[in-house]
Amino acid sequence: MLKRIAMAASLTLALAACQDGNLSQGSTRHLQPIPPAAMALMSAKGMSKNDPILIRAYKKESELEVWKRGSNGKYALLKTYPICRWSGQLGPKTREGDRQVPEGFYTVTPAQMNPNSNFYLSFDTGYPNAFDRSLGRNGGDIMVHGSCSSRGCFAMTDQNVAEIYSIAREAFASGQRAFQFQSYPFRMTAQNLAKHRLDKNIAFWKNLKEGSDTFEVTKEEVPVAVAGGRYQFNGDSTVVAAVTQKQREDEQEVAELVAKGTKPVKLVYHDGDTHESFRTALANASGVTDSKLGYVSRTEGLSSGPQQIALDDSGREQVETPAAALAFASMKEVPAEASEPKVVASAKPVATTPAASASDETPFYKKMFSNVTDLFSSSSSQPAAETAQTEPTIAPAAITPAIRPPVKPQKRAETPTGLKVAQVRN
Repeated sequence: MLKRIAMAASLTLALAACQDGNLSQGSTRHLQPIPPAAMALMSAKGMSKNDPILIRAYKKESELEVWKRGSNGKYALLKTYPICRWSGQLGPKTREGDRQVPEGFYTVTPAQMNPNSNFYLSFDTGYPNAFDRSLGRNGGDIMVHGSCSSRGCFAMTDQNVAEIYSIAREAFASGQRAFQFQSYPFRMTAQNLAKHRLDKNIAFWKNLKEGSDTFEVTKEEVPVAVAGGRYQFNGDSTVVAAVTQKQREDEQEVAELVAKGTKPVKLVYHDGDTHESFRTALANASGVTDSKLGYVSRTEGLSSGPQQIALDDSGREQVETPAAALAFASMKEVPAEASEPKVVASAKPVATTPAASASDETPFYKKMFSNVTDLFSSSSSQPAAETAQTEPTIAPAAITPAIRPPVKPQKRAETPTGLKVAQVRN
């Protein structure tokens, strides 16, 4: 009964993911100090916990960066954190319930910090911003939070979000009024731009790249305005000239990659992705919850990452002939011999098909819904495990059939339960 109640509660949490409330009122977890390792890293880089911050996130790479501003007024990278879960596809968020993680330039104030989050700790990214509203986009409550469940949010695990939260808290306490949150579909490299050059969102992504380039050139918070359905990044003539030069160089590199054969592709995700450091652990998860990561949403689509679909020059998906069909078409017809059939005296036993691996088990969400259904039904059925076998081919003859021993059902492979929390890289 307790297991059924837990499964039902997990289902309820799945449907309410990212609708952040106040389930932990009275908690002091938001007062945790910055971890000693992070403080040591700041010291080694000539930074202070009081320095202002800026955050950049990349969906395709599943990484989130925290930058700090030094005494020279320029931002420098402090640390890169792996994102445990984001949902949807590459591309902007446009409406409530589309499971998309926003892309664009957002502002986070102290009022958007939530010390009593459903997901350990969190802060609101600020979606929708003025740009989103100008295009009629709606929705909200898009968070950076703990756990490993996403319905439009950046899920960082409790451990990592506690560190990020503490760094932001100290920056606010030292006088920073707001920090900029930059969200991108991928790192704005020539390689990524060449591969995604025929995507329907490429014009929007090139607009985001203008802001990214401005930051790369100045290492300062990007001034953002909205006009004509586009982001406008104002800067003095020196900055504009430097950004323009960088864009020309990047466009030249993209052209060279295309000339060398880089094909356009489309990435299709089951429902978002995870950082590679979490992939193995999440792929082996036997349920929807874990003692270290908390609730894990939609694990069934994380083992292999996105499907990469090749596009033709017009942007349409290329239809490839299956390898099996090509092999069949290339086979030559061999005429049957007129000789009498021969009796095979002996045949080597053919190996049986291996037992199904852990990855072939029933997906967790089917288990979850099955268990929820058990709340209302007292009967259940367990399908018998079967092992397909191939018998040796024997020509027609008067051979006494051998008596086979009964086939024993094979045991299903057990799924490891221990998961390791991914390490962040500096």
